[in-house]
Amino acid sequence: MGITRGFFLIIGLLSLLLGMIGIVLPLLPTVPFILLSAYCFARSSQRLHQWLMTHPWFSDALVNWQENKAIRKGLKKKAYIVSLLSFSVSIFLAPILWVKIFLFFIAICLFYYLKSVPEIEDEA
Repeated sequence: MGITRGFFLIIGLLSLLLGMIGIVLPLLPTVPFILLSAYCFARSSQRLHQWLMTHPWFSDALVNWQENKAIRKGLKKKAYIVSLLSFSVSIFLAPILWVKIFLFFIAICLFYYLKSVPEIEDEA
């Protein structure tokens, strides 16, 4: 295994781990890490790339992103709701004012980014 291929494999595995942790930890984003994993696996391990692209949890979002650079409308709506809830709770629980302001700023940036991502109509 070459150095470049090994590098992409390690980054892909780490980003997959972070993405999986992000499923249960609200402030850790899942989708960007899964997209990074797909990118890295495409350059390092065809077997892992194929597994990720056909995984029941991730395949729909990955294929839509790969083919259209867009996400389903329903998934985008869920991202807004989960992000709003998790940031609201985090801001409420944060004991330090600058942390609250920082979280609010990150939330605004995330919502701005989500708004810029093109949508695909949900399948019936």
